[in-house]
Amino acid sequence: MKTIKLVALFFTLLFIMDDTISQAAGAVQIAYTVTFPEAQAHYADVEMNISGLQQNTLDLKMPVWTPGSYLVREFAKNVESFSATAKGKLLATPKINKNCWQINTTGLSSVTVKYRVYCFEISVRTSFIDASHAFISPTGIFLYPDKMLQSPSTVHIIPYQGWTKISTSLEPVNGNAFTRHAPNYDILFDSPIEVGNQDIFGFDAAGVKYEVCMVGGGNYDKERLKVDMAKIVEQETAVFGENPNKHYVFIVHNYARGGGGLEHLSSTTLGASRDSYGTEAGYHNFLSLVAHEHFHLWNVKRLRPIVLGPFNYDTENYTTDLWIAEGFTAYYQNIILRHANLTTPDGYLDAISNEINVIENQPGHLVQPLAESSFDAWIKAYRPNENSYNTTISYYDKGAAVGMLLDLEIINDSKGKYSLDDVMKYMYDTYYKTKKRGYTDAEFKQGFEKFAGKNLDDFYKKYITGLTPIDYNKYLGYAGYKIIDELADSNDPTLGVNIAASGKKIVTSVIRGTAAWIDGINVNDELVSIDGVPVTDATTMLTGKKVGDKITVNVLRDGLPLTLPVTLLRNNRLKYKVISLPDATAQQFAVRKKWLKL
Repeated sequence: MKTIKLVALFFTLLFIMDDTISQAAGAVQIAYTVTFPEAQAHYADVEMNISGLQQNTLDLKMPVWTPGSYLVREFAKNVESFSATAKGKLLATPKINKNCWQINTTGLSSVTVKYRVYCFEISVRTSFIDASHAFISPTGIFLYPDKMLQSPSTVHIIPYQGWTKISTSLEPVNGNAFTRHAPNYDILFDSPIEVGNQDIFGFDAAGVKYEVCMVGGGNYDKERLKVDMAKIVEQETAVFGENPNKHYVFIVHNYARGGGGLEHLSSTTLGASRDSYGTEAGYHNFLSLVAHEHFHLWNVKRLRPIVLGPFNYDTENYTTDLWIAEGFTAYYQNIILRHANLTTPDGYLDAISNEINVIENQPGHLVQPLAESSFDAWIKAYRPNENSYNTTISYYDKGAAVGMLLDLEIINDSKGKYSLDDVMKYMYDTYYKTKKRGYTDAEFKQGFEKFAGKNLDDFYKKYITGLTPIDYNKYLGYAGYKIIDELADSNDPTLGVNIAASGKKIVTSVIRGTAAWIDGINVNDELVSIDGVPVTDATTMLTGKKVGDKITVNVLRDGLPLTLPVTLLRNNRLKYKVISLPDATAQQFAVRKKWLKL
């Protein structure tokens, strides 16, 4: 009884303490002002005014990662010139760990904090500033008071000279476009801000106002994009039965060569190549990126693994379910284009073929299970090395393939009544809308089983937690398709290395199980000659050679000459293509019709 009473007392005190902190947080007012006096040098100057304080100590933190990008990036490394004042006096601001500054606020109700942030990393997940524009990725710009993540705040932007426009999903305050309101920090950190002279256009779809902000120019056709992006929005909204936004923003950064995207609750940031819109391949690649990131507004931003929200911004947030959150989104990015008639059935099958080839030609798919790929994203996916190709598999690529398998399984087993769409809508309605929380791995498995009408333990054991090679023909066969290897009869030799594209022929990776792997060619070796013939071109260095030949490879390793005897092996690279079965049945055609919306 004594132990129980002590535990009860502890939790009572904890409740009182948390309630006091919550009341204090509720009374606190937080306002940021962001200026760019040295935009040309890539700086944002931030002033943070905090009032209504009731505690004796104020800890201000900078997130170490940004949701959607599973890597600790240590944003505090870019902060400098940190200071705090109150009542006209400079306060001590000791840094108590890598991302936290502590201020003694005894007797103080308000504090002004000033700091600068260096912003010169081009990506969809990091801030970048120069004289032409500012892209503010909030997790790397705005400090937050510890234990006050539910506090609202305002952000006032004072543009650099000549900048006239702002694009963000945060709502304006009193009609002032350059002053925005965030209801809490999860929303602030999930709302990137673009400031400059971007090209802005819009369209309406699924009852939502969409804004597209193009930065960096490009050969895009606005009118065509309005029509096709609206088709994507309508198709994706149909999966879930509702579009939860009133206003959504696409921030598109166009570079000489660009790519990638990062999802947010009511916006997304995309990277694109500014001159790629003029080709059909480039244009469809962009639409596929649009479809991927926009699908995330449901899948992961609302329907999410249970650990991904509320977020811990101080450390990693582990989940084994990124193969659903990202992999299924990668699956939908292509099937949505097919359903919207933005790609042909053959074009979609080609996309599937390419996806299968990526997986099956990566030795790591026989080393790393899909669930482990998700869990280890923090230390492997965003930190690849020269051996990652041999040891890992992408939860995007294999997750997309598994999404296809489950879609075909459900369509076939339900005789066309259900598809993966029904699972996604059920899970969205059940966990996001009704239970108002994320899902566990077991709960999503139950969702699959509900619509497949059978136990999926064996499927999970093989393809999620295990390393069983995927039986593509079983699942594609439901729709009257199969895969063939167009290189099955080839007998070309290969060393099994990748080489730097230009300059010296430096080995950048060695593929597991190949001649180079077995006979000891190493990464960073410089290939000098083969059988005395200088290596000048990676594509011709084995001209005249055949499988089984014993060759002499001369390399420079750490500047020293080395001769290696190598026995050439067959190039085992696969080139799969999805083709139709010649004798497909009526049932298979029915599955195909449902799957591809023919």
